[in-house]
Amino acid sequence: MSENQKKIWITGASSGIGKAVAEKFASEGWMVAASARRQEILNKMAENQNIFAYPLDVTQKENVTKTFNNIIEDFKNVDICLFCSGTYDPKLEQEINIEQNKFVMETNYFGVLNCIKAVETYFKNKKSGQISIVSSVAAYRGLPNSSGYGPSKAALTNLTESIYFDFKKHNVKISLVSPGFIKTPLTDKNEFPMPFIRSPEFAADKIFQGLTKKNIFEIHFPLGLTLTLKFLRILPYRLYLFLIDKFVKR
Repeated sequence: MSENQKKIWITGASSGIGKAVAEKFASEGWMVAASARRQEILNKMAENQNIFAYPLDVTQKENVTKTFNNIIEDFKNVDICLFCSGTYDPKLEQEINIEQNKFVMETNYFGVLNCIKAVETYFKNKKSGQISIVSSVAAYRGLPNSSGYGPSKAALTNLTESIYFDFKKHNVKISLVSPGFIKTPLTDKNEFPMPFIRSPEFAADKIFQGLTKKNIFEIHFPLGLTLTLKFLRILPYRLYLFLIDKFVKR
């Protein structure tokens, strides 16, 4: 390991957006601490000289803290944390499923919150660096058949907006990633046409550029979808609900 290399910790790194971002940063010369539950995939990824495996279940708070401490001990420094863990099962959200909703919230929201808490003191003492949180455009407004995933991402987006102010006082940047439809094992579960769907590599390029080249709060893509949803977000409820209901009925 080189102390001069830039360093990033990525959770949810064994598949989808997280894996693509880990490989993108590694290809750009960054040292990558890759975390996820599937150790065998992480070990395979770690054949890349710039990727290092740190297996982790983000819902286990004590293990999250222990893992980050191990990363700091090995890396000495971390410049960016990208928290990308998430779960989704559309079939289980066609009706309100309390147990599934609890599981989704525990992973998507509290799992990320565990990670933020684990790095809070480090970054505030360091007075530099960036924490980036992967949410979703599903957070913008309520959508059909999304009683667990959408609310978990809405909570995550609101959390990111809230802690922005707390960390800014310590010169720590907070950023939000709001992807549209990206072809991953999670979106493969969808049984409806996904507009503007893009590859994980497309997402990784956008995230890399946003985290390293631009000084922006929200990284959102693809623009054809996100700008449409941002417009829908400002509509009054009566018009928004009418349009979504009409679209779904088609």
